[in-house]
Amino acid sequence: MSVVSNETTIPRNAEQGYARSNLANPVGGARADIVTKVGRLATYSLGLTSSDDTTRPLLLVHSINAAGSAFEIKTLYDHYAKHRPVHAVDLPGFGQSDRDDREYTARLMTDAVHAAIARVQEVHGPEPIDVVALSLSCEFAARAAAEKPDAFNTLGLISPTGFEGKARDEAEPATRGQSWLLSTLRFKLWDRGFFNLLTTRPVIRKFLEKAWGSKDIDESMLDYDYHTTHQPGARYAPYYFVSGYMFSKDILRIYESLRLPVWMAHGVRGDFVDYRHKSRVAGRSNWTIVKFDAGAMLHFEVLGEVVRSYDQFLAVSAPTDATAVSA
Repeated sequence: MSVVSNETTIPRNAEQGYARSNLANPVGGARADIVTKVGRLATYSLGLTSSDDTTRPLLLVHSINAAGSAFEIKTLYDHYAKHRPVHAVDLPGFGQSDRDDREYTARLMTDAVHAAIARVQEVHGPEPIDVVALSLSCEFAARAAAEKPDAFNTLGLISPTGFEGKARDEAEPATRGQSWLLSTLRFKLWDRGFFNLLTTRPVIRKFLEKAWGSKDIDESMLDYDYHTTHQPGARYAPYYFVSGYMFSKDILRIYESLRLPVWMAHGVRGDFVDYRHKSRVAGRSNWTIVKFDAGAMLHFEVLGEVVRSYDQFLAVSAPTDATAVSA
């Protein structure tokens, strides 16, 4: 892995280009673009420099949808930058990272999480770090923790997918990808037009209202979502998302396999409140599960409550101990 640039990007062709001069970075701080096996990733860092008298670094991972970007974890990023080193990443196909026309799968996204962690450890040293992911990216972060547990101190899951609907506990790590649906979405006569319809301001607003469970959404997120979905190549990753290629059929088994301290937080409002299978992990000593009177973006609605809960979890989770308070 190598650093391509800091603060600026390298131009390429118009469809897959690095340069998006009309799109601001989703969060503040220093931006470094890293070349990895999953392509160029934009990473961001802010806050204290690690030393013996400061805390371990925190990596934040945004969710996956038509308008995903590190903006979705901005409130946590800004808060923790006052107290500890904090990092964020734009996953492949989103934000300021590469948006190439390629396959976007759960494997690709998990490898991107591994690459982002490696970048943090390049900066701060090889010690395990804290990772917090949002929504579908919780599946990628959990798989990364199962594959390389020594890289993680703790794992935080906000509004995680994988506990809803029919239990996804197959033995093999296949995805729910449907090639016929992807082919339909990518049909040349309408693929651009269809994505343009999905990313109008009214449609984005409606999606955010469903996530919030309220019309009182964050207007700055709406603005950023609109701009990031109108960049070259913005439709590629979302089409793979909609077609199921980022949802793993074995994710419940992955969650159950985790032995590190896990903090899971979710809301009770909106369209994303199905956690019927959380009983599979709720009784485990290394899982702390907390509910908030909020929607899926609870760290925007009740940030103070969220960080108090997360800080309490960290306080009782010894740096290298695989135990935590029960849910």
